[in-house]
Amino acid sequence: MISTLGGFVLFLALGVTLYAAAAAVLGARAGREDWLASSRNAVLAHFCLVTLAIFLLEYALITSDFSLRYVANTSTRGSLTRYKIAGLWGSLEGSILLWEWLQALFAALVVARYSDRGPSGCRQLMPYVQAVLQGISAFFLLLMTFGANPFAPLFPVPPDGRGLNPLLEVTDMLIHPLLLYLGYVGFSVPFAFAMAALVTGHVSEEWLTITRRWTVVAWLFLTGGIFYGGWWSYRTLGWGGYWAWDPVENASFMPWLTGTAFIHSVMIQERKRMLRVWNLVLITLTFSLVIFGTFLTRSGILGSVHAFADGPVGVMFLAFLALVLFFSFGLVAYRSDALKGHGELDSIVSRESAFLLNNLVLVGICFTVFLGTIFPLLAEAIRGTKISVGTPYFNRVSVPLGLALLLLMGIGPLIAWGRASLNNLQRNFLKPSLAALAGGAILVALGVRQAEVLAAFVFCLFVIGTIVFEFLVGTRTRAKTTGEGLLTAFATLLLKSRRRYGGLIVHLGVVVAIVGIAVSSVYKVEREQTLQPGESMQVGPYSVRFDGMAAGERPTHILVWANLMAFKDGQPLHTLTPGQRYYPNQQSPFASVDARYHWNEDLYVILSAFERDGSSATFKVMINPMISWIWIGGGVILLGVIVAVLPERRLALLALRAKAQVA
Repeated sequence: MISTLGGFVLFLALGVTLYAAAAAVLGARAGREDWLASSRNAVLAHFCLVTLAIFLLEYALITSDFSLRYVANTSTRGSLTRYKIAGLWGSLEGSILLWEWLQALFAALVVARYSDRGPSGCRQLMPYVQAVLQGISAFFLLLMTFGANPFAPLFPVPPDGRGLNPLLEVTDMLIHPLLLYLGYVGFSVPFAFAMAALVTGHVSEEWLTITRRWTVVAWLFLTGGIFYGGWWSYRTLGWGGYWAWDPVENASFMPWLTGTAFIHSVMIQERKRMLRVWNLVLITLTFSLVIFGTFLTRSGILGSVHAFADGPVGVMFLAFLALVLFFSFGLVAYRSDALKGHGELDSIVSRESAFLLNNLVLVGICFTVFLGTIFPLLAEAIRGTKISVGTPYFNRVSVPLGLALLLLMGIGPLIAWGRASLNNLQRNFLKPSLAALAGGAILVALGVRQAEVLAAFVFCLFVIGTIVFEFLVGTRTRAKTTGEGLLTAFATLLLKSRRRYGGLIVHLGVVVAIVGIAVSSVYKVEREQTLQPGESMQVGPYSVRFDGMAAGERPTHILVWANLMAFKDGQPLHTLTPGQRYYPNQQSPFASVDARYHWNEDLYVILSAFERDGSSATFKVMINPMISWIWIGGGVILLGVIVAVLPERRLALLALRAKAQVA
């Protein structure tokens, strides 16, 4: 029943979305408002149909309807309800349905927001925006209809299912994929407006203004997905790290890089009316890299803990990617005369130059990551040999570029537009530079000798100095001018220049995360030892005592764990229970790590092996200094984006509350 109904709903949704796209284009060309209204209604109907499909699949997952192949492959009767719900994005077909539902949601929100409101130029773009968004939806519906149907029946019906991939059976998987998908799908909105601007010839800066908030929010979701993915890897995979330059990790990182470049580059176009072609190329690359990353994940051409194996839709993704690139760059070439910029670069020493360098560095990092990701695939396809491109390559090429990017983060926001004078450079950068050099000298005196680590710390101190300096000067100037208190002046400053100061807070969050990455990577301590019950091992200032083994049955697996007591300087600190999970359908166990998380350093323990009689066990213990700063930096980035995109009335309310507290 659900199989037939779900398949029909998807087929009907495909017809509706194709009609919505065609009616929008034909209505715009013929000037028929009734066709345009019909197209808008079809967009909303399409969203309702895909929502019904989501509901049907979730109902089948929750009720363990194993007559659907997808449910049998991703769920069991004993699974907790939250993991049955997460089964929606636990495998290929369901993840595509979730992607399409988000695509339909964003299209409906765009239609509801801009069809009858907004500037006149926006209303002229909307039919083609709808057509592009519906075209993307049509592709994903075609995938499900002809390549990856989540409602495919299964006969005979098995008594129970296989369940989720054990690595996904963690609470983090309720959040991490949703953040990534929201980021991926979110970039389709500025891409659709860019294509609509090219189709109509309205290639001024208006489409950038309309989509600014959409772009920043999509970037925030993608950033959150990457950070949360690192947290999931750290807590779940049992290796003590958070980023391994895995191909699918790279697939999420590449559109983040080009999306970050786009956010910075549009500021130049808005102010100087330059880089029109470059910005169109950047948003096209960002959306194309989203599709490319989805191809990597769902084609089955690579091995990854993140990938869906043996996907049947790889060729369809490649064909769609080729169509996107051909259509986009064809339109750019067609509108080349209209895209000529009206501004020019006044000086090398200026904010626009710093932003241009920022763009080049970001795209350079993206290119090196792309090359390292696809090279093994190309080598295997051409020569038939498997070649691995590991962490040393990515670190060797990305660290120097990352340091350059870090330095530009401090220079770009404070250097003057147009042409920076010597007075501007001295006023904005002398004190932060001296503070950074002094901090570097202190670090050398404390024993920091690694050149890359020392450079990272000095550049981080420089960026922090420029941000603090900018906030202090702005707050003090406003307080002196208006007579406001410092807290009120600070809140009003954020209200009046949301984008500027929100961006500075984002930069501060990036710096905090970089400090966490640098320290935890270079100064971590690791030791592995076999212990008998009652014995202890010493790791730095910590002592870990093994108190014995235990086992217990869980809904979907058997958990075997060790009881440990951690001490610091001889004082009891924390109880730790690292273990291994055994699943009936899996040949090897899965790690269940435990850690004592702290803002300063984590004590991280892995149960590597054990004797069945409990007579001994082998533990890997790590001290990861300042690793929590990575996640703290992610929180600061979230705060900065909220400040940058929060509606002015909300920030005004916060400013009034600040004044009331001072009073």
